[in-house]
Amino acid sequence: MGAILIDGPKAVGKTETATQAARTVYRMDLDSNARTTLVVNPEQLFNNPTPILFDEWQETPGLWNHVRRAVDDHDGKGLYLLTGSSRPRDDARMHSGAGRIGRLRMRPMSLFESGHSSGEVSLAELLAGRAISGGKPASLTVPEIIERIVVGGWPETIGMTEPRARAWLAGYIRNVAEVDLPALGPRRNPGNITRLLASLSRVVGGTINRSATAIEVGGSNGPIDDRTLGNYLDALERLMLVEPLPAWQSHMRSRTRLRTTPVHHFVDPSLGPAALGVGSAELLRDLEATGFHFESLVMRDLRVYSQVLGVSLSSWRDTQLNKEIDAVLELPNGRWAGVEVKLGEGAADDAAEALLYMASKVDTEKHGEPVALIVVTGGRYSYRRSDGVTVVPITALGP
Repeated sequence: MGAILIDGPKAVGKTETATQAARTVYRMDLDSNARTTLVVNPEQLFNNPTPILFDEWQETPGLWNHVRRAVDDHDGKGLYLLTGSSRPRDDARMHSGAGRIGRLRMRPMSLFESGHSSGEVSLAELLAGRAISGGKPASLTVPEIIERIVVGGWPETIGMTEPRARAWLAGYIRNVAEVDLPALGPRRNPGNITRLLASLSRVVGGTINRSATAIEVGGSNGPIDDRTLGNYLDALERLMLVEPLPAWQSHMRSRTRLRTTPVHHFVDPSLGPAALGVGSAELLRDLEATGFHFESLVMRDLRVYSQVLGVSLSSWRDTQLNKEIDAVLELPNGRWAGVEVKLGEGAADDAAEALLYMASKVDTEKHGEPVALIVVTGGRYSYRRSDGVTVVPITALGP
């Protein structure tokens, strides 16, 4: 592509990463001269050594169309880089960049990237259908994994102690509520947004009950309007802070009724505890609830590891028997794998049973046999069970 858009939530390192590749850098949120030039003589911005980085490009939405035109007017690939933490305001008008501007999503760092996973079990190898052999025990204990949930994968917090990371995240949440969401459009109340983030944190790993959420968000003022709630949720997606997991629309062998509503996850598991104002000590006292935050940790890492493979993630639930699979990984060639997540290693039997049940219901004539059935745990050992299910600690999983 002639240009690449690197998007993702604030503070994941987009600017730092892109700056290492760029020869010319414009910071559109700070550089008033660049903004003026864009209006008066936009061609001048593009007469500089390439790659040219336009950081926080969404502050000047008209820039998108100029980059699109510049790609048409100049030969070459990777000439322009755009980084941003949100999509433009509601009233911005943009033409499609299809065929000209490629997109690359950047997320907080996985455990492998932050040095908290050995990466000795490759997700790419599992999705290629290759079996694993037992390796060394994983190094992190469950309390240490829970601390990584609270600290998160943000480059700023990776090396922080938990108290310092919690203070940083509290400021991050406050900025989202008071600055970032209101900046996307009118009628976005910071108090409502703070309550919404806390409400979403209580249902992480599950579906959103909109009527119950509207009551929690409205607080003492009564429930907010459903359309307002929809606007808030849309704004959080535009800031790339939440990543709903859509339902997998699979063909079934029988008349199994499947859930069609998405499962809610934050882009990083630390946002849930931060919005609730809790740390690892509180999470350790409620391991059942912590299991859902651990699921968000696993989903973050699965998205990071599978992105280069072009894999899409979804969820699966049989509504009649209330059987569910935390994630279905679908490869570009249509092959698929099922993933169940359990914080405790002792729950691997139940997870394997759920995976095997789900696999028995899928119409393999249309989807093929699963390339892998995987249980990701907070335990210590990687192994392949006699029933073909692979068990992998999150601290051994890598790309």
